[in-house]
Amino acid sequence: MKKNVAFVVLSFALLPFISCTNSSGNEQDSKGSASENKSADTATIQYPEEKHFANMQQLTFGGDNAEAYWSYDGKYLVFQHKNDKEGVNCDQIYYAKVPEKPGEKFEPKLISGGKGRTTCAFFTKDGKHIIYASTYLESDSCPPVPDRSKYGNKYIWPIYAGYDIFMSDLDGNVVKRLTDTPGYDAEATLSPDGNKMVFTSMRDGDLDLYIMDLETEKVTRITHELGYDGGAWFSPDGKKIVWRASRPKTKEEIAEYKGLLKENLVIPLQMEVFTANVDGTDVKQVTHLGDANWAPNFLHDGRIIFCSNHEYKKGFPFNMFTMNADGTDIQKISHDNSFDAFPMLSPDGKKIVFSSTRNNGGTRDINIFVADWVN
Repeated sequence: MKKNVAFVVLSFALLPFISCTNSSGNEQDSKGSASENKSADTATIQYPEEKHFANMQQLTFGGDNAEAYWSYDGKYLVFQHKNDKEGVNCDQIYYAKVPEKPGEKFEPKLISGGKGRTTCAFFTKDGKHIIYASTYLESDSCPPVPDRSKYGNKYIWPIYAGYDIFMSDLDGNVVKRLTDTPGYDAEATLSPDGNKMVFTSMRDGDLDLYIMDLETEKVTRITHELGYDGGAWFSPDGKKIVWRASRPKTKEEIAEYKGLLKENLVIPLQMEVFTANVDGTDVKQVTHLGDANWAPNFLHDGRIIFCSNHEYKKGFPFNMFTMNADGTDIQKISHDNSFDAFPMLSPDGKKIVFSSTRNNGGTRDINIFVADWVN
C-alpha cells in the first residue's frame, strides 16, 4: 500500500500513499491530468550504476504518483495520483496505455470518481476491470490525517476503517463490492491466473493477510502472528506469496502496537520481508536487516525485489534491491538519493515499472518510470 509518499520523502523518506479531498472530475482531470506529457532526457533519470535498467522513460511529471502496476497483457498501467495543483487533493485511481513508440503520450484516465480516498489498484485478468480500495462509501471527502504531535511526532500511518475493496469497469462504474466487514480492507493484488485476491484486513482484530476466491468469494486467513502484515504479492506460479510485516516482540513494542491499532494507527518503521505458501504454511522471514524493508515482489526467476532504507542511519534514501528467495545475495539495483519504490516486472518480464523522486527538480514530486529490465 502506498502510505503517505510525500511525508515519507519529507520526514524519513518513505511515501504518501494516502492523500486528501475530491477530484473535480471534469474531462481535463479525468484524462491526462496526471501527466503533462513532457519528455525527460535519459541521462537525467537513470544513474550509471543502474545496470538492470535500459531505455528509461518518465511517464508522469508532477504530484504524487505511485503503485503503478501492469495489466495482464502488459499494455496498461493502473496507479494512484494526487496533485493539489490540479485539484486532486486526495489519492485517486487512474489508468493509461504505456507508450510503445517515441512521441506517444501517456494519457491517464480517472477511474475512481474523485470521492473519498483510494489506494492499491490492480487490473483483473480480463483487462476490463480494476480493483482498488476506497473510503467513498463512508464519506465523499477525505478522511482526516492523524495529528502526529499527539504521538511524539512519530511517523504514523492511518489505517482507515472506511477502506473497502471494490471492482470497477474502465469507465469508473463500480460493479462489485468485494469486502464488507468492519474495519480496514485494502492492499489487494491478484494471482497470475486472476482467480484469487490477497489483501490485508482488520476483520479479526489485527492487520492480517487473507485470500479471497473471486468466483465464490470465500475468504481464507493466511497470517496469524501479531503485527502489520501487508503489501502481499503472488509468485509467478501462484504457489507462494511475499509480503512485508512488522513483528512487535517486547512488552513495550506490543503495548504500543496494540494501543495505536485501537486508534487505527501503526508505526511502520520496522518491517521485514516474509514468504509463505498460499495456504499460509511454511512461513519464512527472508530479511533480517532492521529498519523498513517493504514493497516486495517476485521476479520471474523466483528471486525477490524489494525496497529498503537499511543502508542509512538517517532513514533514507529508499532504494530497490534484489535477493534470492532465501534472503541471500542482496544486490542494490537503484541509486536515487531519495526514493525508489513499488517495483513490478511486466508479465513477460521484459520491463520494470517503479516510482521515484528522481528528476523532480528539487520538489517533493514522485513520478512513474518504466525501463527495459536487464537481468
